[in-house]
Amino acid sequence: MLDIKKHNEPILRKRAHEVPEVDDEVRKLIAFMVQAMYQNHGAGLAANQIGLDLRIAVIDVGRGLKILVNPKIIKSDGATYEEEGCLSIPGLFLKIKRPKYIEVEALDRYGRPIKIKVQDLEARAICQEIDHLDGKLIIDYMGFWQKLRYKLGI
Repeated sequence: MLDIKKHNEPILRKRAHEVPEVDDEVRKLIAFMVQAMYQNHGAGLAANQIGLDLRIAVIDVGRGLKILVNPKIIKSDGATYEEEGCLSIPGLFLKIKRPKYIEVEALDRYGRPIKIKVQDLEARAICQEIDHLDGKLIIDYMGFWQKLRYKLGI
């Protein structure tokens, strides 16, 4: 089983690099990521969560596996405020405001351009994984006092 990087590891705090070409090596990494996501019972996983400095995310919230290479949110609408967890911060669940609906452009596992339209939980999961790829964690959504209590273990 692959180790999931925890919130204090530097790779989770930097913007991941674009994937220049989706080749066989990248497809092997994607397969590794999918395996790690399922083994750890996650709904999504960003490449930097397993130590890879690449803009790749895999998501499966029960509506089928989505593989996104170099994902970009091109449209969002509405808002929801729901609880989220994160494999890199086990045991922490926070209510976070996210778009209800998003449209994403990315490359698929074969390097072909794709555009997907998702909403609700699937949109939330993709937003969280793109946050990871940008070096942002769910704890960044906490207010000052909430962060202080979390750091102090209160």
